[in-house]
Amino acid sequence: MVDDDEKEAKKSTHWCVGLTGVPFLLNLPGLGQRVMGELYAVSSHGLARMDELEGTSRGHYERLPIKLEAEEEEAAAANAYFAHSSYAMELWIKNGKMGLSTYSEKEARGYVKRQDRPQHLTFLDHIHLFLSSSSSSSSSP
Repeated sequence: MVDDDEKEAKKSTHWCVGLTGVPFLLNLPGLGQRVMGELYAVSSHGLARMDELEGTSRGHYERLPIKLEAEEEEAAAANAYFAHSSYAMELWIKNGKMGLSTYSEKEARGYVKRQDRPQHLTFLDHIHLFLSSSSSSSSSP
């Protein structure tokens, strides 16, 4: 996570939006661009809870180390949650090998809240449906 105004992740990262408007960071070395985001400090307990919420043990996301850069500060280390490597490349291809440098209010308008998504489908079901659909639109519910 990176501070909106000043900090950026190194090249190899993209924001990519999936079927229900869920934003994903993609860890694709050599294919990325700098991205903007927010930076939070959390305790070890908070980090464990975030891992649980982000589904790191269920193949939803991976928490990986990143380097942050700021215009007038030295690079700092942090962690970010990336789309799991089991589907990240397919997501990249499905989105036309196009990424975003920021996930803004414009992209967030297409976000479908969990309670408004089909409840019988898991997070990974949604991913697989999006990847197998014939449309490349990322804003479809």
